[in-house]
Parts: sequence; C-alpha cells; structure tokens
Amino acid sequence: MSTQEGDDSKLVRQFRQILLWPLQLRTIREGMQIQEHWELLERDAPDNPWGEARDAFACAPSDFKLRHYSEFVTFLPYVRRFLYGDARNAASKSATDSPIRVFRRHDVAKVRMTYPGVPEPVTFGVAHVDLCFFYDIDIVILVVEIFASDLSLTRVQDTMYRFGRAYPTYWEGNRGGHCLERAEWLDADGKVLSVSDYEQRDSYLETVGRYRAPRFAAHWEFLLKPLVHDHSDQKGVIRYRQIEYSRMPLLTYVAMDDARTLTRADFVRIGLVTAAGASDTLPFSERYVHDFEYKFCFDQFWNEQRSGLPGTRFMSCGHAFAMVGDAREEFFVDGDGGLLGQFRHQYFLLFLIPHFHKAALLMLSDRMVDALNKLDIRDAESVKRFKRIIRQLLEIFLRFTHRYWFHEVSDQPQAKELYRMTSQTLGTDRLYEEIREEIEDMSEYLESDTLRRQANTVVRLTVVTTFGLIGTVATGFLGMNLLAMAETPIADRIMFFILVLIVTGVITFYTLVKSKRLSDFLEAISDERLPARQKMGTLLDVWRRKPRSG
Repeated sequence: MSTQEGDDSKLVRQFRQILLWPLQLRTIREGMQIQEHWELLERDAPDNPWGEARDAFACAPSDFKLRHYSEFVTFLPYVRRFLYGDARNAASKSATDSPIRVFRRHDVAKVRMTYPGVPEPVTFGVAHVDLCFFYDIDIVILVVEIFASDLSLTRVQDTMYRFGRAYPTYWEGNRGGHCLERAEWLDADGKVLSVSDYEQRDSYLETVGRYRAPRFAAHWEFLLKPLVHDHSDQKGVIRYRQIEYSRMPLLTYVAMDDARTLTRADFVRIGLVTAAGASDTLPFSERYVHDFEYKFCFDQFWNEQRSGLPGTRFMSCGHAFAMVGDAREEFFVDGDGGLLGQFRHQYFLLFLIPHFHKAALLMLSDRMVDALNKLDIRDAESVKRFKRIIRQLLEIFLRFTHRYWFHEVSDQPQAKELYRMTSQTLGTDRLYEEIREEIEDMSEYLESDTLRRQANTVVRLTVVTTFGLIGTVATGFLGMNLLAMAETPIADRIMFFILVLIVTGVITFYTLVKSKRLSDFLEAISDERLPARQKMGTLLDVWRRKPRSG
C-alpha cells in the first residue's frame, strides 16, 4: 500500500522511535574468551566519533532525580546489578561496574527522510546514537532515538515501517522495497554526513554473490564506523556481522491529538508495524488478527468507552513495542516523571533485555555452527581446536546464565506483564533451552570421547604391564634360593632363563585368552548366595567349549 493511501487527518502531537540493532562482534584476540571490544573505542583517534557516555546514576546523591529513582525501583535487585552495577561501599566510593558499557556519538543531530511517492522530506531530531557493549558477550546493540512533533498518522506509520531497514529485501525498479526513498544523517548545522544507497541494487547483489552475506546500507555503515562489516574490504579492528533479520526492533511513542480517533486498523498497523493505510481497512484479514487485542495489547489503563481521556494502550509483538495515548493528558507527555520519561528509560530497558537475550543466544549458536564447519576429523589439531572452542562456549553459556539470564525483571504488574509478552513472543525461553541442550550434548560427547581415550590408554598400560610381568617373573626366578644356580655355567643359566620365559609367557597369554571366563569365575566365587557346586561349575566352564550359535 502506498503512503498516499493513509489518513493524513489524524495528528500525532509527539512521536518518538527508538531503534535497536543487535550485531555480532568478531573476536579481536584469538584464544581469549573475554573480548573487551570497547577498549578499542576508548582510544583517542581522529576518525573515532564515539565517546563513553556518562552514567546518569553516577551523579552526586543530592542530584539524584525522580526519573532515576522511578527507573531504579522498577527492577528486581539482580536486574539492578546488571543494569547499574552494585555499590559495595559508598563511603569508600568503591563499586562493581555494570557489565554494560555505553558509547555515544554527538555529531549526528538530525535525520531527513524522503518517502516513496512523497516529494517533501521530513526531518526528525536525533536524541542520541549509542553503542551498547556487554561484558563477556560478543554482542553490540546500536540504539538510535529519533523524535518529531505534529506529524500525520500516515507519516508516523511509514516511519515505523520504513526507517529501520538495514538493507532492501527486494526492489521495485531501482527503489528498495519497503525502504525509504532516501535517508540522510545531518549534523546540527544541517550538513549532510551520510546518505542511504538503497537504489544501488547491483552493489547489494554483488556482495551477496561474492560473500554469501548481505550488504548494509551506506548510512547505517557510516553510523557504525570505525566498526566495519565482517565482509567489508575496509580496514577495521572491530568487525561485526548480521545476527537477526534486516528489520531492526523498535519502540514507538505516539501522543495523539485525540487518541479516540484511532480505529482498530490503526492500532493493528502501529502494534504490528505495517505500512500506512486507510483507517477503515485492516492490513491483514480479520481471521488473522482476530486475537490481536488478546495477544499483543496490554489494556489495563486503556478504555475508549469511558468519559474523559481514554488512557494509555501498550502493545508488544516482540519485534516492536508501542505506547499510545492522548497528548492532552499531562502525565502521558511528561518527560521526567511521566510516561514519556518512562518510555525512554524503563520501557526501553524492558525491551532491550529480551532482545539482548535473543542476540546472545543466537551468537552462541552461530559460534557452534562455525566451530563445526571448521572441524576436520582427519586433522588432530583441528579436533583439539574444536574441543577447546566447545569448552569455551560451555563456560560462556554458564556465565551468561548466572549473570544475564532473567525470567522476571520486575514485580510491578505492568512491567512484569509487558516483559513477559515481549519475551514470550520472541521465544527466548525456547531458544535458551535449545542452545542449552545443544551445548550440553556437545559437552557430553567431548566427555565420553575423553573417557574412551582414557580407556584406550588403560588398555595400553595393561598390555605393557602384562609383558613386564613376564619379564619380571623370568628374571626374578634366578634370584630365588629355590635352586642354587649362581655357580652354574652361563650357558645353563641362559637355558633356564629361556625355559622360564617360555613357560611364564604361555601361562600369561593363556590367562588372557581365558580372562573373560576367569572373570565370571571370580565373580561367582565372591557371590555368597551361590552354592559351592555352582561355583565349581563356573570354574569348569573355563575349559568347556562354547557351543556355536546358529
């Protein structure tokens, strides 16, 4: 459906959108489990636009704001340690840092979007562009927050649908399907920093044909620099690769001029992030969205039937989280202690955590597949390397479980339910179990293979001991006082030695041949429940011929 078919009469007073783009990082130090990629961004370099963001919670206690407090108490204690660290001793100001390291760039101030079939572009403000690194997990998440005011509902729907596209999935002529006509990053003075290249179809096709990996649009690659794509020809110490679908997960805040004017079709388009369309027509069949409100809406505070303002509707389909309300409601548009402030902080974190979980688990799965692809069972070094990688992945998975894995993040009913909806729709619990079983299967295989090798070693040692026993008995016989052989001629002593060697060897090998039956006899002798006659029968079985089968 084209953008012209939307409804331009419905006004959105305030609009915000936060994009999350999880990416997998390649290792920078071979053989080391913990790859601290952010250390490379801390270096002062002329081409590095990133600087570590100041922790808002690291302010003086007297400057601690209501927004900070409201955000902090939303989460359970173990989640707070993950998000904010843990102050062990406030008096000495020693603390355990959060495992999240955030870097921010300040050169990008605006983004100008040109939509298909619409000549006039729309310029959005850029609140921040962040890179979130996670300790001990080779994942980085790009976070981009944009905002605008007084937009038509059509522009809002099209922005949600088209902006967060890493690359086109098809082309309409030379225009990337489902993508913007043009996206431009601008600085504070309006200077163009980078422009999208969705129309360069041949370049995208060539990249897939050469590397079997998609090429990302130019403006997204610019935003990530000095990080570079894993298959890029550009030089870069930190290299990343795709880990999920081309559409970036997003959060959306919509403050309507009059929220009651939204139809069910409008809510479906916002909640499921579809293209703009007429308010009286569903984007999908009625049968497909018959349970939309039950599956994707949290309506504890939404009631369009009551007098006054209708309240706030929350929606989560896993890929997207949306908050819709009335701009006339003061609490809804309050950017400090109200819902707008909560959207940018509490609800952002509630959405970030399950997407981080999914990205980390997909990263572990990808590394297992990569290890298997590189395994050559004919090469001893390749087998050793494979075992080492699998053991490292098991250790990383265990640390991930204890440090990052949460089934619940809050006891507040609203936050608890929205987190559950997002996690359940993403399928993180199911994915976690699959990865756990795969890693445990790999680990059990390695353990069984180690035990098999140890058993082979024991067998070899047993053979060596057996042959050593023959020689020991043969040489020890001459040192006994049973026969006075010390004064006999050397030829006689050699003859007796060879004779004893032959007899001892024959007896030892005969014992080995009958070792299975002798083992059964010893087991019968030790069994107090068997009568003496049956025990003697097992001894005679040592020399009885075993009947042929068949």
